[in-house]
Amino acid sequence: MRVFRTSKINEFRLWGLVLTMVGMGIMILGTAGIVKWGQAGKPFAAVFMIIGMILLLASVAIYFWAGMLSTSAVMLQCPECGRQTKMLGKTDRCMGCRTILTLDIAQATDIPEYEETTEQEQPSAPESPLTNSNTSQSDIILNKKHQ
Repeated sequence: MRVFRTSKINEFRLWGLVLTMVGMGIMILGTAGIVKWGQAGKPFAAVFMIIGMILLLASVAIYFWAGMLSTSAVMLQCPECGRQTKMLGKTDRCMGCRTILTLDIAQATDIPEYEETTEQEQPSAPESPLTNSNTSQSDIILNKKHQ
């Protein structure tokens, strides 16, 4: 069970940051081999520098991947906190308040109720395609389970 729950894009960014820090730490430990063992520590330093560089390149790839995912993510406004957030897939967490959001009715736990009585009482007017009210903010369904 994860202790810190964040949105998917922030998870990718977190792993990129972790790999950056670990790579830099390994490179610093490699240079400590030269300080400790002198000339005999150069192979030790070279190995640790290469491992650190590979980790740094992996973090660059992860940051690039997260950036590409971020550009294609769905932008929406969180119904809980009102902030704009990005959503990957059918379910994701708000970047601000970490509320679980979903676009899938089957996974929703709090489905907004529409007033069916007012729709039945008023005659239905034909809607033009430019004023389609079905694609409003109520399409974003709040999942109240904070897992």
